[in-house]
Amino acid sequence: MRLVANLELIYAKQRVLFTERLKLRPVTLNDAADMYEYAASREHMFYVFDEHHTIEETEENILAYFLKDPVGKYGIELMETGKMIGTIDLRIKPKNFQAELGYVMNPAYSGKGYMTEAGQALLKLGFEILGLERVYAIRDERNEASGAVMKRLGMQQEGVLRHVNIDKDGEFVNDVYASILKADYLKLNERE
Repeated sequence: MRLVANLELIYAKQRVLFTERLKLRPVTLNDAADMYEYAASREHMFYVFDEHHTIEETEENILAYFLKDPVGKYGIELMETGKMIGTIDLRIKPKNFQAELGYVMNPAYSGKGYMTEAGQALLKLGFEILGLERVYAIRDERNEASGAVMKRLGMQQEGVLRHVNIDKDGEFVNDVYASILKADYLKLNERE
């Protein structure tokens, strides 16, 4: 078992990925308006991060998260319109041959399979190119939409950590862990 030697070099060569309807590409400051469109919603961002109050705050977050360390982080752009509708990233843990998948999407584009399509592209990158053994995701137990994405990606629930975090309203939160192994991924993709 071997993880690809220079992950950053591989990522640098994989900075833009295409699916049937999407272009996964680096997030830039030009994406601030599209990101602010969904990041300003407390309701939608409740499970992900604190909502943004100004477009300048969105720009600062893009700089801090996407520009200072862009490796493995992608904007999800609709090829048809050029609009960025969300982000997705694969945070590699090379010592353990695994990565954490994280994602967020503009709710105006939910229910069309875009996040599953983007997730499948990152699973392919992780398992077929980077040589990962496991990809996992974590969600707030109440975030059923995220759980549905995990399930469509072929992830199996591994467990629940009870009262592991405190939400924005001061309530204790349970986190659900789910993952997919390389063997499961390969088996799922044999049928297609």
